Amino acid sequence: MAEHPTGIPILLEPLVSRVLAPNPSPFTYTGTQTHIVGDRDLAVIDPGPDDPAHLDALLSAIDGRPVRAILITHHHRDHSPASRPLAKATGAPIMGAAPFAVDYEGGRSDAAFDRDYAPDHVLAEGEGVAGDGWTLTALATPGHTSNHLAFALPETRALFSGDHVMGWSTSIVSPPDGDMADYMASLEKLMERDDRVYYPGHGEAVDNPQRLVRGMLGHRKQREGQILRLLGQGDDLTIAAMTARMYVGLNPKLLPAAERSVLAHLYDLRTRGLVREEGASWTSAA
Repeated sequence: MAEHPTGIPILLEPLVSRVLAPNPSPFTYTGTQTHIVGDRDLAVIDPGPDDPAHLDALLSAIDGRPVRAILITHHHRDHSPASRPLAKATGAPIMGAAPFAVDYEGGRSDAAFDRDYAPDHVLAEGEGVAGDGWTLTALATPGHTSNHLAFALPETRALFSGDHVMGWSTSIVSPPDGDMADYMASLEKLMERDDRVYYPGHGEAVDNPQRLVRGMLGHRKQREGQILRLLGQGDDLTIAAMTARMYVGLNPKLLPAAERSVLAHLYDLRTRGLVREEGASWTSAA
């Protein structure tokens, strides 16, 4: 996006700036957005990939000010690896999501787990960090990953939503670490809040977050309905066959990720007794 080039801090509001990393892709949109919170002292949220140019851009934006914490929403490789060189350069602790890894890395290679992620402190729900005029509080939002956190800035009613709610696309939910029931519950949890704006890990700021979250819940329920209707027609279908019918016109590069989200829906529906798995195919349990 030309108005927000990589490596240049963009002031979003008096306490918040963002720096776009140079890692655009079909999965990261224009790239990972690192957010810097504070004025006299700082927190850095999701420093992004371990890219020397991005690290230099972050250090330039920090400009020698003390960094109280490096906060991580989740440890996919487009969010957390730069935490280590940034911590070394600033002396700041790495805090946030719990370390976790699974053997299966799913359908999107650029978001595989950062297996070297090792936080100095894991933040539980309600825990946080504070600086001069700002507070960041952890909000557990599992679903996209089991350890996903958002961070609330109560001073301005802003929420840093990571990949749970993005400003350009719905989040991928890829089992076994991604869980559709958790994802839906986390969306419902956000509906109970009164945040003014979301600053996501990818895409533009969300100025009407309640409307977007309501739409995301509706979208997922629509996908669930599509699956139940397809299986209700009496055919046993593979995940690939269902995905092809449900995601007509989708970029072929994104089909493996879409298949993972379909699988997440199927696991949730199976838990609720609505579908059955039969070998490589699925069928209605009705």
